[in-house]
Amino acid sequence: MTDTSEPQKPEFSSQPEPESPQAASETSSQSAGMTAGQLDEARDYGRKGLACDLLDRGIDIAYLSVMAFVFACPLEDWLNTCPVLSKIWTLRLAMMFLIVIGLHVAVSFPVSLYSGHILEHRFGLSNQTFGGWLVRYLKRNAIAVVFGLVMFIGLYWVIWLTGQYWWMVAAGAFFAVSILLGQLAPVLIMPLFYKIERLDMPELTDRLARLSEGTGLSIEGVYRMDLSEETSKANAMLAGMGHTRRVLLGDTVISNFSLDEIEVIFAHEIGHHVFHHIRKLILAGLVYSAVWFWVCDLILRAWVSQGGESFDYAQLPIYTLPLVMLTITLLSNVIEPLQNAVSRHYERQCDQYALDRTGLKDAFISAFRKLAKLNKDNPTPPRLEVLLFHSHPPIGDRLAMAEKDSP
Repeated sequence: MTDTSEPQKPEFSSQPEPESPQAASETSSQSAGMTAGQLDEARDYGRKGLACDLLDRGIDIAYLSVMAFVFACPLEDWLNTCPVLSKIWTLRLAMMFLIVIGLHVAVSFPVSLYSGHILEHRFGLSNQTFGGWLVRYLKRNAIAVVFGLVMFIGLYWVIWLTGQYWWMVAAGAFFAVSILLGQLAPVLIMPLFYKIERLDMPELTDRLARLSEGTGLSIEGVYRMDLSEETSKANAMLAGMGHTRRVLLGDTVISNFSLDEIEVIFAHEIGHHVFHHIRKLILAGLVYSAVWFWVCDLILRAWVSQGGESFDYAQLPIYTLPLVMLTITLLSNVIEPLQNAVSRHYERQCDQYALDRTGLKDAFISAFRKLAKLNKDNPTPPRLEVLLFHSHPPIGDRLAMAEKDSP
């Protein structure tokens, strides 16, 4: 939790010191109501978090490049020495994937440990023991490995069976899987990590129900999610699709935010429904995946054919798997700034909707100030960082918008 025992600077003094240019520029929105010490801590946390993210991305690209261009072919040759693997392509593909992803997890573990456990404890944001963190880390990776194994085996079977049109079929399959995961995430996946139970706060649930009226939003229920076992950060979300759509409020939100503040936060989430953002993002994902797979197709044909070898989709070699993984990783990083720009636009739309829908301007401002303090979120990160990596507008910008909004 945020340390509230930090001494505050006196508001008045007999001989006030001249205000520095930096202090003069710290408006209410820029500081998010933080003290100078809290701002410095949030900026330090943001810098270290960004450094970890960039290092992790660099490791991903470097590792997959080495695997794709140096070790992939020898690894497949080695797998072919096993009589069973040499005859069963799917099993050989599965072993290739498990080796590549297993080594990847091992190589990136130090960064994951520092960013996910050490750094969070250093800034007082984690409530986990090392053992608790490790269990969640292993569980997340186990789910990712199982999901990735199924996806890549499915992808290669699409390539082997559909030939030159595989990238269109794969994009359609990705679209279908996205919808399925959107429905299953809040009922099957999230409960694996957090205790989730229906919220017993009639006054709050009645407020949220009234807020949904006339929007066409149908929610299955309002649920409490035990975030405090893991972190002191606050979070809330509208999760699921169709009959699984529900409101998830972190217990850190329930215990730290007023009913008005929670209402404003929920109104923001309703905005995503009103403006059809989820539907638009899923459709955009269909376009992105089609582009990714089409580029993969070009690279695969060039790579396999470079030594004069004839290219046959039905005989696509297993050693191409790390190259496919590398291509998808690179394209994801390239297209991320565009995706983030769209996401920030959607978030600004929902902020304005929340203000218009509730009329709770003061609650909006106080809620985002609390979020900045609880999450140690730098309200004014560097603009280049925002453009490249942030899916949400800086809290300073969101507060400035609210402060300019009519009461």
